[in-house]
Amino acid sequence: MDICYIKLKKNMKTTSNSENEKLIRQVYAVAETKDSKAFADLFTEDGYFYDVSAGVKYYGNDIGKTVDIYATAFPDMHRELIEFYVKDDENLVIVELTLNGTQNGPLALPVGIIPPTGKAMVTPCCDVFHIENGRVKSFHCYTAGTIMLGQLGILGNLGAALQH
Repeated sequence: MDICYIKLKKNMKTTSNSENEKLIRQVYAVAETKDSKAFADLFTEDGYFYDVSAGVKYYGNDIGKTVDIYATAFPDMHRELIEFYVKDDENLVIVELTLNGTQNGPLALPVGIIPPTGKAMVTPCCDVFHIENGRVKSFHCYTAGTIMLGQLGILGNLGAALQH
């Protein structure tokens, strides 16, 4: 077991009574409805969404683009929330989850667009939220991008690029 994970588990608690956890559950619920404006409205005025695997930060109304991108690529997108780690005294919530869906639409990435593959994904993800005055100040999304691309068949020709 990872030492960082052990420290995290020791110093954080999972709770269902936390206002911070309720807010983050609302963030996911709104994303499931594919309402990008309502999603962005859950952030502070200077808040942001950081898609770490893509290397892109979104601010203001652009925060909703993340919902639109995944809703377009995965019309059946569902987030399976596995575990919440809440540190209320620091307004910090960390969530382990999976992103699940079938890529039946184009997936827009900063480097280009992946046409629909028709393949399903169950991609591990870890999200880190900082909360300020009952709204999201920052949302860092650590999607396992290589796993997702592998499940979609995008990395299938990786062998040709490797040196032996």
